Amino acid sequence: MSDRSKDWLAQAERDLDQAKASQRDGRHEWACFAAHQAAEKAVKALHLSLKQEAWGHVVARLLRDLPIQVPDNLVEKAKVLDGFYLPTRNANSHPEGSPFEHYGSIQSTDGIAYAAEIFEFARSKMA
Repeated sequence: MSDRSKDWLAQAERDLDQAKASQRDGRHEWACFAAHQAAEKAVKALHLSLKQEAWGHVVARLLRDLPIQVPDNLVEKAKVLDGFYLPTRNANSHPEGSPFEHYGSIQSTDGIAYAAEIFEFARSKMA
């Protein structure tokens, strides 16, 4: 099996850029979702670089499953990002209203910051 970890990390970085672009465009629900995707792909890249397979979309669990020490606060930030996986895209995830009505600059700013921290953690461990 070839090492595709750098490909996953490159896509994670691009997803993080997409999160920032979506935020600039006022599409905060997409910024939150892209932030989640960036974190997920960065952690999967780290798993692959450590010769492990990683499945699923729960970033907090993916971090906890790493065979290295992960700061507790990073796992807590991943839990916030995990809350953006489904409800940012599905109208039936909220009692009423479309997803874009439930996300704003506070959520997207936090999501992007948390994803960037997870991305940097993964990149530093892969170096």
